[in-house]
Amino acid sequence: MQAEFRREKRELEVHPEEEEQELALFYQLKGVPEDESKTLAKRLIAQPEAALKTLGSEELGLSEQSFPNPWISAISATLSTAAGAFIPIIPFFFTHGYTAIIASFVISTLAHFVIGAAKTVVTGLSPWKSGTEMTLIGLGEALITYLLGLAFGSIVG
Repeated sequence: MQAEFRREKRELEVHPEEEEQELALFYQLKGVPEDESKTLAKRLIAQPEAALKTLGSEELGLSEQSFPNPWISAISATLSTAAGAFIPIIPFFFTHGYTAIIASFVISTLAHFVIGAAKTVVTGLSPWKSGTEMTLIGLGEALITYLLGLAFGSIVG
């Protein structure tokens, strides 16, 4: 969100006349007569911070109040990472050896697909595409982790 505000601020600095036209159009779409909307837009552009807040709200649907709380984001990320890290070790509670390794791989791969498909509730993308994308990313991570394990295992061992 902050990146979007920075981009909008740059546009406001570089092309204030275009941003003024955008503001006027937003007001016209809300039913404000054309001459009044142009006057409002001109007044807002003269106050860059007010113009930025209005453009962020109207054009991007964002406001500074809608920024996520960093503590809630940190706690949420910590808990979701912990839950995700727990999934691959579940089979080791019930079995051992290659059976546990294969089960862990299968469960982790399925979990990646389900989580990727579930995130489409927010993104609106295809569940199959999103699930497949997340699965491929997870398999790539697994391959990299395995190769690092081989590399460091031969160095240490």
